[in-house]
Amino acid sequence: MSDATQEWRLPEAEKPPLIGELVARIDEAVAIARASEAAVMTVGAAALDAAEQARRAAELAERASASMSAGSDGGRPMRLVTDDDQLRDFATRADRVAERLRALAG
Repeated sequence: MSDATQEWRLPEAEKPPLIGELVARIDEAVAIARASEAAVMTVGAAALDAAEQARRAAELAERASASMSAGSDGGRPMRLVTDDDQLRDFATRADRVAERLRALAG
C-alpha cells in the first residue's frame, strides 16, 4: 500500500478558505454592516424631520383656514391677498394636507 502525499491533497476547487481569507471576509462584512447602519440612521432622521415639517405645515394650514373662516363676510371668506391664484391653490392644497393628517392622527 502506498502512502503518497499526493493522495491526500485536495483539488484546488475543494480547498477550504485560509484563515486570513476568512478574516478578510469578516472584516468586509462588518464594514458593510456599519455603513448600512449609518445609512439607516440617516434615512430615519430625515423621515422624522420630514414628518415634523409636515405636522408644522398642517398646523399652519389649519390656522390659516380657521382664520379665513372666522373672518368671513356674509358667507364669503375674506381674501388674505387679492385674487392671487397661487395663494388660493396653496391654501386648497394645505387644507387637503391638514385633513389627511387629521385623518391619520385620529
